[in-house]
Parts: sequence; C-alpha cells; structure tokens
Amino acid sequence: MTGRASVIRLVLAEDQGMVLGAFARLLSFEPDLEVVATATDGTQALAAVEEHDPDVLVTDVEMPGLSGLDVAAELHRMRARTRLVIVTTFARSGYLRRALESGVSGYVLKDAPVDQLVDTVRRVHAGQRVVDPALAVAAWDGADPMTDRERDVLRLAAEGLPNSDIAAHLHLAEGTVRNYLSTAITKLGVRNRIEAARVARDRGWL
Repeated sequence: MTGRASVIRLVLAEDQGMVLGAFARLLSFEPDLEVVATATDGTQALAAVEEHDPDVLVTDVEMPGLSGLDVAAELHRMRARTRLVIVTTFARSGYLRRALESGVSGYVLKDAPVDQLVDTVRRVHAGQRVVDPALAVAAWDGADPMTDRERDVLRLAAEGLPNSDIAAHLHLAEGTVRNYLSTAITKLGVRNRIEAARVARDRGWL
C-alpha cells in the first residue's frame, strides 16, 4: 500500500540550471519520490536541508561557494539525519574517499542511467551505502600524502594569496607556511606551489 509516509523527500543541489531541472523532472516521475526544494550552490543546499529536513540530499561535487563535499562535511558535523548522494562527472579517487569519510551514503556518476540514480536514492534511504561499481576500487587508490594543514595552506596558495596572507588567515607564522608549502611540493614531486595545487586538485585532494 502506497501512502504519504512512504514518500522519500529530496533536496537537489546542482549549479547547472538545465541539469538541475532535468534531474528534478526525472525524479519527480517516480511515485515514491518528491523533490521538496532545489539549490544552485552549497550554501543554498545547507539552508534547504535545514528548512525542509529532507530524507535525502542529492548534490553535485563542484558548486559555487561550498562544494558538495563541504556540504557533506558540515552535515556530518551537525549529525543531520539527511542522507547524502553525490552525483558528479568527476571520477576522482580523492573526491570519493573524502565523500565516504564525510558520511556520504551514495556516489554515482552523472552519465549513469537515471534508473541507477533512482535505485541509489531508494537504497540510501533504506540505510545502505551505494558506490558506482566502476569507482569502488578507485576509492583507496593513490592515497593522499598531505596532512590537513598542508592542504589548508595549499588551498589558499592556489587562490593566489601570498604567504603573509595565508599565515594571517590560518593564524600561523609565515615561516611555518613556507615549510608546509615546501613539504607539500616535495610530497607531490612538483616544482612549485602552482603545480602542487594543480596536481592536488586533479586528484581530488583539495
């Protein structure tokens, strides 16, 4: 028997309007799924979750402001009951590991059939963890060699901030910032901070 209590309430977050609209329409065709809100960036996604208390948040990884992984980490910190499904074009092991560490319950690629996304949402709502089979092995391939602090420093360096500004932002000594950058560059086997940031981003570590 199908009743209102059996409906899975969803929030969708995606910065590309056409993709967001397509997802909303396709998922709404399912009788047991209801899209209660949509968002085009991570900040909106967090606000929508707080306002609507959905069963599942379906979100992209790369969005303006807060990324899907940032949203996942924040909801994990808040111990929110909403389960997360990441839908992305990025098949990067670093992204997947960070998603799993942040409590994400599902991780699928955008080019997967919509039936796979629908099945993932239902299984995640039922308490299961679902990862695209093609990505399961990649989850632990190529471990991130950097520490959290090295990532923090490199992330700000990638935005073009000088060492003095990075130091002020992270409440560190400028010499400490230089040391973190030097260590990250050495670990990644590159020549400078620009190359280090590029490599780290390409591998999903930033």
